[in-house]
Amino acid sequence: MLLTLRVPGTRHCLPACANGFRFLASSAAAEKSEKVPPSPAQSQLEVNGSTYATDGWTNVTPKILSYLGANKHLQKDHPLSIIRQRIVNYFYGAYRNQRGNPLFSVYDQLNPVVTVQQNFDNLLIPADHVSRQKSDCYYVNQQHLLRAHTTAHQVELISGGLDNFLVVGEVYRRDEIDSTHYPVFHQADAVRLVTKDKLFERNPGLELFEETWSGQLADPKLILPSSKFMDQTKQPCHTLEAVKLMEHEMKHVLVGLTKDLFGPRIKYRWVDTYFPFTQPSWELEIYFKDNWLEVLGCGIMRHEILQKAGVHQSIGYAFGVGLERLAMVLFDIPDIRLFWSNDSGFLSQFSEKDLHNLPKYKPISHYPQCTNDLSFWLPENVEVDVGFSPNDFYDLVRSLAGDMVEQISLVDKFKHPKTGRTSLCFRIVYRHMERTLTQAEVNEIHKHIASASVDSFNVQIR
Repeated sequence: MLLTLRVPGTRHCLPACANGFRFLASSAAAEKSEKVPPSPAQSQLEVNGSTYATDGWTNVTPKILSYLGANKHLQKDHPLSIIRQRIVNYFYGAYRNQRGNPLFSVYDQLNPVVTVQQNFDNLLIPADHVSRQKSDCYYVNQQHLLRAHTTAHQVELISGGLDNFLVVGEVYRRDEIDSTHYPVFHQADAVRLVTKDKLFERNPGLELFEETWSGQLADPKLILPSSKFMDQTKQPCHTLEAVKLMEHEMKHVLVGLTKDLFGPRIKYRWVDTYFPFTQPSWELEIYFKDNWLEVLGCGIMRHEILQKAGVHQSIGYAFGVGLERLAMVLFDIPDIRLFWSNDSGFLSQFSEKDLHNLPKYKPISHYPQCTNDLSFWLPENVEVDVGFSPNDFYDLVRSLAGDMVEQISLVDKFKHPKTGRTSLCFRIVYRHMERTLTQAEVNEIHKHIASASVDSFNVQIR
C-alpha cells in the first residue's frame, strides 16, 4: 500500500513524487498516528527505482531525498555546471593520447546510492572512523547510504578497466546549518594510473616496487587500518623514485588547474595531510582575501585499493575538490543556499557562452532576518552526542523549514545542578532567499519545529 510520509509536528504530507523516492509500508503501519513516519521495521524505501528495506540505521529524510535527480552540476548556465566544465576541459587538454583525443573519461550521473563497502571498506577507512557514524551520513539502511564522497566509485571504475577518469556528482553529509554548509554539495574526483613503462619511459631501469615487496594480494583481514602516524614519505611497496615522479606529475597538473581557475599569479602552498585512501597525501591551499583557503586534497593511491580492483602493476594518484567552494570564491557567492535557488534573478547572471568570463554575483535583494530561540530540556541521562546529536535536530529543522533557515547555532548549554538534566538553546535565523518573511509565518514554523522536537527527541520545551 502506498503511503504519504507525514513529518512529525506538521499538518502537511510529503507525497511520493517525481524525485525518485517514496516510502512503502504495510496496512498495519497506515493505522498508526499521522504524526509518526512508517516504522523502519515495517517499511521499505524506494530510491531511483530500487527498493531498500529500512532498519535501525535508516536516517535519510524526505527532504534530503528530494534533492536526488536535481543535477545542478549539469544544469545549463548554472555556476556549478560552469565550474564542472572548466575542470573537465582542463583535464581534456592536459592529457591526450597519441591521436590527440582526451585521455580522461567523465562520469557525472552515477547512482548516489552506494554500499558501505563502496563508501568506506574499499577505501580502507577504519571501522571506527568518525565518518561512518549515523550522525555524519545519510543511511538508507545498514548496508546502503547516500555517498559521502564521489571517491566511493573508484574501485568499481578501476575494476572496469579504467585508468584515467573524472567522477562528478552530488554528495550527502549531515552537517551544521550556516552560509557555507549544506547537506548536499558537489565534488569532482579524479584518478590517474600509470604502469612502469609509462612512468619510467626515459629511465627503463627503474622500478615501481621495492625488491623486498612480494607483490601478493594482502588478506583484507590482515590489512591494518590507516593511522595518522603512518609514514607519509611513501608506501612500503613503492620505490622512492616512483613516488617522487608521480608526485611531481600530480602537483604539476593540479597547480596548473588552480592557475587556470584563479589566474597565473595566484599564491599557493602544499600542506602535508592524512587521508585513509592515499599515502602520502597533501592539501593545496591558495591565498585568498588575506587567508589561506584549502581548495583540494590529493595523494598517491594506496596500493591495497588497486589490488582490490584487480590492478597489480600500476601506481596512481587521486584528487578531490568541492565545486561549491570553488564557485563561491570565483563568483563571489556569499551563501551556499543560492546554488539551489530557481530565482531567475540569480540564474540569469551566469552563462556558459564564455566559460572563462566569470562574473561576480550581484545580490538581487537583501531580505531581512527573523531570529527565534528554541530552548528545551533533554531527557534524563541524555547528553549532547550521547543520545542526542545536533545533526538530528538540524535535519528536523531542514525537513520543516527547508531553505528558509539561514543558520542555526547552539547559543547556550546548561546542566541543572540538582536534576542533572541538560538544557540547550538553539538560535534559528530565518531568511528567505527570494522574499521577505513575516514574523507571523516564522512563528508558525517555529511552533512546528518545537512540537516536532518534542515528538522526535522527547525533550521538554522551556
